[in-house]
Amino acid sequence: MLSRACSAAVNGIDAYAIEVEVNCGYGDTLIVVLGLPDAAVKESKDRVSTALANSGYKFPMGKTTINLAPADVRKEGPSFDLPIAVATLAASEQLETDQLDNFVIVGELALTGGVRPVYGVLPIALRAKADGKTGILVPVENAAEAAVVNGLNVIPIQNLREAAQFLEGEIQILPVRVDVTKIFEAPQDADVDFSEVKGQESVKRALEIAAAGGHNVLLIGPPGTGKSMLAKRLATILPPLTLDEALETTKIHSIVGLLKPGQALVTQRPFRAPHHTASDAGLLGGNINPTPGEISLAHNGVLFLDELPEFKRSVLETMRQPLEEGTVTISRAAGTMTFPSQIMLVAAMNPSPDGKMPGESRSSPREIQNYLGRISGPLLDRIDLHIEVPPVKFREMSNLQPGETSAQIRERVVAARKIQHTRFAGKPKVTCNARMGARELKSFCELDEPTRELLKHAMNDMNFSARAYDRILKVARTIADLARSEKILADHVSEAIQYRSLDRQLWG
Repeated sequence: MLSRACSAAVNGIDAYAIEVEVNCGYGDTLIVVLGLPDAAVKESKDRVSTALANSGYKFPMGKTTINLAPADVRKEGPSFDLPIAVATLAASEQLETDQLDNFVIVGELALTGGVRPVYGVLPIALRAKADGKTGILVPVENAAEAAVVNGLNVIPIQNLREAAQFLEGEIQILPVRVDVTKIFEAPQDADVDFSEVKGQESVKRALEIAAAGGHNVLLIGPPGTGKSMLAKRLATILPPLTLDEALETTKIHSIVGLLKPGQALVTQRPFRAPHHTASDAGLLGGNINPTPGEISLAHNGVLFLDELPEFKRSVLETMRQPLEEGTVTISRAAGTMTFPSQIMLVAAMNPSPDGKMPGESRSSPREIQNYLGRISGPLLDRIDLHIEVPPVKFREMSNLQPGETSAQIRERVVAARKIQHTRFAGKPKVTCNARMGARELKSFCELDEPTRELLKHAMNDMNFSARAYDRILKVARTIADLARSEKILADHVSEAIQYRSLDRQLWG
């Protein structure tokens, strides 16, 4: 007898429908799995047969053919165990139900018949709703994640027998409900806060500008000046995630298994800090069927690269296109996948090979230039602010007065972002000042004659390259937004000029 169950698989950050067909025939006992299965899917036949026996069912004798359609797409992972088991019960007439077409089923089976959590449940739930399904059967640990999708009955399943009894109507299982509004309203206690940073007021100001405009940042200073400490606190002053941003971020984290059991949504902006030994596949994503890398895991948040010159040059060069376009495109023989990468890049580096500032370093000018030269011009072109982080003075370290909290700084950042949201209404690709193109620069960054003359002299006198011009305008626009000024004034441009340290050629 032939039976079919509905499941789904993840491709990129979205899911597509999978039809699980099971046919029980005659002949010698044999189990055949079709549909380009990987090793984990091929092993499902042994997990399913043992789970059926330990759940009080019989695996059918004769030839059993399992087909996962569409047959030309490779299937990965153990999430097909539960739908295969359910379809096998229906095909062998141990399960009588007309509900298999109404539910998407996912879950890994233990040998005892228990159901274990799987990755990528949120995109699968979104696909189930888009396909008009009544509900989805998921492991208990994944239920809150799937319940974020409004209008879909999410049925938490503990074991195979419970799934079969629910589909037959023998037992009732209440769908899991999640109040998304309460999740966002819940207090979020950050482990770090800007009030813990002593001194470095000028650097805090620069990071506030970066957060307000979504600008990429390069922190330059000797070891021990607080570069990493400051970078880790940048995410605490970024605007709160919107629902759409939270859903997209949660989908990415769900695919790679970063969600905690019972977690419904990612409500805090991500902060990712890969080691400088990371490969290009680790940073951008890879594998035979590509999965998101660090730059996508930091989507809608902060990617921190400490000791920037220590990263392999080839790895850094792969970041140019994602930083420019906000997406990562990975091409393989099996196809092309695109992952989102709308991030704020925060990088940190020493000013010289021995870590000392110019004038104090024992390195020669050539050695310093070679050290700085590990960062290519095109990558540096995509970093708006170059911030010098000087050593902290004793009187600042010993000051007992607390500094501004992250919440206080965030209020100003949110106000500036609201101005930008209004300014760029109708331009979905331009979400903040840092993502302005030539057309937006011309429309929203006009300068009066005195301010234009100031920028002209700065370009000539400080040896600025032409690529710095647009960056200065974008940063000046953000400074004006923080000051709630419609026009970019000379003071705004002057401050923006101070954040181009490497363009001023301070070293070498």
